[in-house]
Amino acid sequence: MKIDPIKLACDLIACPSVTPTDAGVMDILQTALQSIGFEVERLPFANVDNLYARRGQDGPNFCFAGHTDVVPAGDADKWQSPPFSPTIENGVLTGRGAADMKGGLAAFVAAASEFDTDSGSISLLITGDEEGDATHGTCKVLEALAKRGEKIDHCLVGEPTNPTQIGQEIKNGRRGSINTHVTIRGRQGHVAYPDRANNPLPPLLALMNRLDQRMLDEGNESFQPSNLEVTSMDVGNAAHNIIPENASARFNIRFNTNHSGAELREWIQNEAAGVQKSHNCKIDLDIRIMGEAFLTKPGAFTNLLQDAVEQETGQRPALTTGGGTSDARFIRAYAEVAEFGLVGKSMHKINEQVNIADIYTLTQIYHRVLQGYFSPDFSK
Repeated sequence: MKIDPIKLACDLIACPSVTPTDAGVMDILQTALQSIGFEVERLPFANVDNLYARRGQDGPNFCFAGHTDVVPAGDADKWQSPPFSPTIENGVLTGRGAADMKGGLAAFVAAASEFDTDSGSISLLITGDEEGDATHGTCKVLEALAKRGEKIDHCLVGEPTNPTQIGQEIKNGRRGSINTHVTIRGRQGHVAYPDRANNPLPPLLALMNRLDQRMLDEGNESFQPSNLEVTSMDVGNAAHNIIPENASARFNIRFNTNHSGAELREWIQNEAAGVQKSHNCKIDLDIRIMGEAFLTKPGAFTNLLQDAVEQETGQRPALTTGGGTSDARFIRAYAEVAEFGLVGKSMHKINEQVNIADIYTLTQIYHRVLQGYFSPDFSK
């Protein structure tokens, strides 16, 4: 049975699966996969539905990973058509999730429907928790698969990696990410009597200045420089004559392979301890390592992906590591992983859209990847 990627993409988009809501999207995907010979297993954790499908029993196991959840649509009145009513006009498919990443997911299912192999296995690991906290999705499924001895050899994540046209970039690594919430505990008082209060703002400014002054690194051969960005500073104080009781700040660090999450967490803690001592205040830290930096070194797997893209588009995609995080940060501990999908310039925006031609092109690229992976020439 041959799957039409455009029809499947439209069916998936029509489900308002705003993370972590399923809205029937996994049922549609399960039906499509079962129709082309996949054994499908649902793996729910907490309030998140996940799916693992496999066709074949032997190794190697080539896995496609992705997500069915989407970000909120925003103001629906600003969309040219309802965000969860997929529309096709002038060769463009519009709807929430078209680019990120229901279009890419449909392309892989369609590619798998046209490919068969006598050896090895094809699998899909699909979560409903990528756009949210990502705590009950891919990471939990990977743990469950590993616990029962299921092995993934190589994984392709279908995130929209291309900036403006299909064929430009493959992500073969990602920077790590740390989110930190700092709270300085002071003592409220009248501004005319500072000796009776303990203003939390000076130590907060001192701490943020110390953190911001450090150049983390200058980047390396595969990564841009690490960066710390302050995203908010708050006291919740609307009065001019009150010293606030507490002050807080949030910041994020995107770090390359020159660092580890644990090393940067220790640095933040040490800087906070120094400010706490010098300013005689109480500092609370909530530090969350959202993912470690990783790099899939150029080799047989990345060459296979680049060859497939070049054969179909005529241009050889660059291997890049910029941008945000993805579930590849979990997969990298289990298998070689890279990312390639549709054009991402409209993802998370009003009127998210992709060219119909790009979905067909991506389907053919994925088909070439499968052909190359299961050929005798590929070194696994």
